[in-house]
Order: sequence, then C-alpha cells, then structure tokens
Amino acid sequence: MSVETNHDIPDSVSLFDGVAQAAKTILEASPACHDWDHTLRVLGNARRICETEEADLVVVECAAVLHDIGRPEELANQGKTCHAKRGGELTMGILEELGVTDHSFMQHVADCVRTHRFRNRGDGAPTTVEARIIFDADKLDSIGAIGIARSFHFAGRIGARVHNREDEALGSDSYSTEDSAYREYLVKLRHVRGRMLTETGRRLALARHTFMESFFTQINREAGGQDLLDPC
Repeated sequence: MSVETNHDIPDSVSLFDGVAQAAKTILEASPACHDWDHTLRVLGNARRICETEEADLVVVECAAVLHDIGRPEELANQGKTCHAKRGGELTMGILEELGVTDHSFMQHVADCVRTHRFRNRGDGAPTTVEARIIFDADKLDSIGAIGIARSFHFAGRIGARVHNREDEALGSDSYSTEDSAYREYLVKLRHVRGRMLTETGRRLALARHTFMESFFTQINREAGGQDLLDPC
C-alpha cells in the first residue's frame, strides 16, 4: 500500500509527467526488449506490488519509469557500461532539470535505479522497500510468456540461434551466436523467482515461473524430436 510522504518537490503529478517524458525520449533509442513498452509494464508491476507493500508511491513511480534509461549506452557497447549504474547517474540530472531540490528524494530514486539489476556489478543490493519493489517489478517482466518473448527478440537481434543444447548454451558468451533465449533461461530466468525481494513479488512470480518451465521442457522435446516419438 502506498504511504503519504512529504517531499520538497514540485507537484507530484507534473513531476511524474516530466520524468516520464524524459525517459520516453531516451528509450526511443532502445530495441523492443528494453523500450518504452517494457518500462510501462514495469510501472504497472510496481504499482501492483505497491497495493500490498507499504511504500512511497512517488519514489516508486519515478524510479520505475527511469530504471532503464542507461540501457541505450549499455547496448551500444555490448555491456561494457552497466545500465543500472549509469541510469542512477542520469536520474540525478533529470530530477535536477525538473526543478527537484530535495537531495534525499533524488538520491532515493537514483538508488532504486542503481540497484535494480539482476546481475549486480557491485553497486549494492536494494536496501529500501521502494528499491526492492523496483527490482521485483523489473524481474516480473523478465519471466513468464513476456520474458520468453523478450529473450527471443534479443537473441534474434544479435543473430543468435533459435535454440541450442544446454551444454552449447552454458558454454558460450553473451552476444555470441549461442546466446539464445534458452541460454537466458538457464543463466538468469529460471533463478529469478528465488531472487524476488518482496512477498508480493514472490507470489506474482510463481505462475510465470511455472509457465517457463513448461515452455522450455516442450521446446527441448520438439528440438530433439522426442514429442514425435513419445507424444504427450
């Protein structure tokens, strides 16, 4: 549930509109797996989690729309830039440009952005409920049917194989021809449910996790022709 918190900031509605416009402009350079549509889904997830987790909704909404603004730079250099860390830096500048002078508020939003990454690069774990909500909201969009769709989109964009064996997937590097949707599942997606940080997030992740297990079990059967020999 959202809580009322006093901030020394411009009107929260106009602030959110300004933040959203800034993020949307930046994300125009992002491919579909990390575009504005993804951001809107994460925002929806975050608002859903806020219905049952006591959190500052203004911080959560601002962080949700800003969480991926460092992505274009990371994608441009194939992962050399950490989009979460860069996003936190960009967040401070955007909030300043929008007239925010409350440094604690700015830092709170920036920290939510900086710590939302699944593959943490030493920038710290989410320590506030708002940061944990952003982490979970983003992770929910990486699993289930939508997560699988995003993984295939990314694999296709970098020229990876449609599907491969587990040993081929796990023995490969990011951005290689073996960096398939199945590799993303093996390396990241199957572990997401166990990494959720809020009770609501864990509950919402269950059905999506179960669907992914069924999907990749079936695609492995089809790729090996087992479904033809032993139909379900």
